[in-house]
Amino acid sequence: MVSLTLLEPQKKTPLQQWCFENSSIIRIGRAADNHVVLTDSLVSRHHLELRQVGSPNNGGAWQLTSQGTNGTFLNGILVIQSLLPDNSLLQLAQGGPILQFQLQDITVLETGLQMQGTEENAAQTLYSAQGRANSSSTCTHEGNSPNNLFCIHCGQPLSVQQTIRHYQVLRTLGQGGMGTTYLAWDAAAQIAGISQLLVLKEMNADMVRIAKAQELFEREAYTLKSLNHPGIPKYYDFFVEDGKKYLAMELIHGEDLEKRVYTTGPVTPNQAIAWMIQTCNILDYLHSQEPPLIHRDIKPANLMVRSSVNRIVVLDFGAVKEIGTAPGTRIGAEGYCAPEQERGQPLTQSDLYAIGPTLIFLLTGENPFKYYRQRGRNFRFDVAKVPTISSQLRDVIDRVTEPLPRDRYQTAKELAPALAACQV
Repeated sequence: MVSLTLLEPQKKTPLQQWCFENSSIIRIGRAADNHVVLTDSLVSRHHLELRQVGSPNNGGAWQLTSQGTNGTFLNGILVIQSLLPDNSLLQLAQGGPILQFQLQDITVLETGLQMQGTEENAAQTLYSAQGRANSSSTCTHEGNSPNNLFCIHCGQPLSVQQTIRHYQVLRTLGQGGMGTTYLAWDAAAQIAGISQLLVLKEMNADMVRIAKAQELFEREAYTLKSLNHPGIPKYYDFFVEDGKKYLAMELIHGEDLEKRVYTTGPVTPNQAIAWMIQTCNILDYLHSQEPPLIHRDIKPANLMVRSSVNRIVVLDFGAVKEIGTAPGTRIGAEGYCAPEQERGQPLTQSDLYAIGPTLIFLLTGENPFKYYRQRGRNFRFDVAKVPTISSQLRDVIDRVTEPLPRDRYQTAKELAPALAACQV
């Protein structure tokens, strides 16, 4: 049996796995008709073919043939055609996704995950890609690591904290003032026809009595259900059970920008700019809705990098507000919140304002409020002495954080090329 495991680029931790028991040809690429589909712009539509050569009965060898325009690297060496050693690493294009090729009898996937939600904690899961089809109620679950969520033998959850409808709660990811976030398992395969991990948010019982809290919780569900964008978590379900409200949504494999910077330090200007351009694309989608939607809480903790493709996903839609509705509660993080949003009068330009301080955080590793100083009659961000912020990028930050919305970039489509021009 062959397994291909998608690895996180930096730490080489597994993210996703495909198993092929009786296949002699495996095709990999961006197009939907491949056996392994990788939605990365560096990957060609039909990038790579793996073919078994020799007799399968003798554990026949495997050979790769690269057809990708950006090339394929086998253990760091650019190749067009080559035999595949066991445990070899395949990188589809320089800087592209990395797959580990393995020949084995039992496939086990070990995945380091970080979940979106309130005050999330990283959770580790270990499960068998094939075990669920062969699960047995007589399994003793022996030989599993303490961090495992699923049995490596039968594929069933090792510990279910509680069952809410057909969702099996495996871990508590975080608890906050509004609610509790769980890592859950859709055991009944109700969502996509296959069992899968997801995020389940539960509204705290004491919040039920607070009308504003209910409004924000329901707004997130309503908003996610109406949206369809790869940079926004997918909506799965919203329901009330035993008087409590629940929202089920996509589990994002990745790390939010706040944790990433606090863990590994500031990022390069090109990387920071690339992520903010991606954020602009998501904001453009939100602002183009009818009526336009304002996120109101753009900040590093709400921007997660999806590990498999190094692309931004915007989280936490509880604060989303439609343009044209009455002024409401002041929502926004200190240092990232535009002046008009502080007054409860957010505009689409308020979301763009947050791109400026987010860039400062990514490039300094410090709270942008540290750089917020009085300049004339107003307070502005002063980053003149930050060596990683070029004069051109400083001008963009200055303009996007102008005190008056009319003086800023007016749309995300206008801001994105200005950011791109700062890349070197």
